Amino acid sequence: MSTEPSNAPVSNADLAAQVVSLQAQIDEIKASSLPEDKLSMVVFSGDLDKLLASFIIATGAAAMFEEVVMFFTFWATPALRDPAKGKGSKDFMSRMFGMMLPKGAGKLKLSQMHMGGMGTNMMRGHMRKKNVMALEQLMKVAAESGVRIYVCQMSMELMGFSVDELVDYPNLKVAGVAKFLQEAGSSKSTLFI
Repeated sequence: MSTEPSNAPVSNADLAAQVVSLQAQIDEIKASSLPEDKLSMVVFSGDLDKLLASFIIATGAAAMFEEVVMFFTFWATPALRDPAKGKGSKDFMSRMFGMMLPKGAGKLKLSQMHMGGMGTNMMRGHMRKKNVMALEQLMKVAAESGVRIYVCQMSMELMGFSVDELVDYPNLKVAGVAKFLQEAGSSKSTLFI
């Protein structure tokens, strides 16, 4: 058997078939290895300043990326509680968490310089004076921009919160960590705040 290259002419049809085959292989490699145009963010902190940063990044990213996904867990979860919604029937520990944790974005504290509420009130007043959007306004902009929010199911169960207590947000769903990992696995960028 000869290892010499064949001198037989290659037909145009054979070349075209090889090009189509190579293009299909390239498309398959691209589809399986390139990240989507998406930002995924774990929002862990329940501090006002960190949540402000989270929503500023999310709304800014919504203008740049096709998708933005926020996964709220542990101490960030109370920021999504609606102060106007009832508590429902809860066990003792759930009632305690409900009383000790802030009820909604308007009750959050700063991570630094809270000073018994004085620092937080000063920051909110300064934000108004400088025409910086409040967290509640940023949340509305995020909703209008299509930012999706997943709330950690385990955190909700641990703290005794129900979906009925959460703010009305069009793209909010309760999910487990596997959902976040699925989203993050296909994202161009992933953040933890």
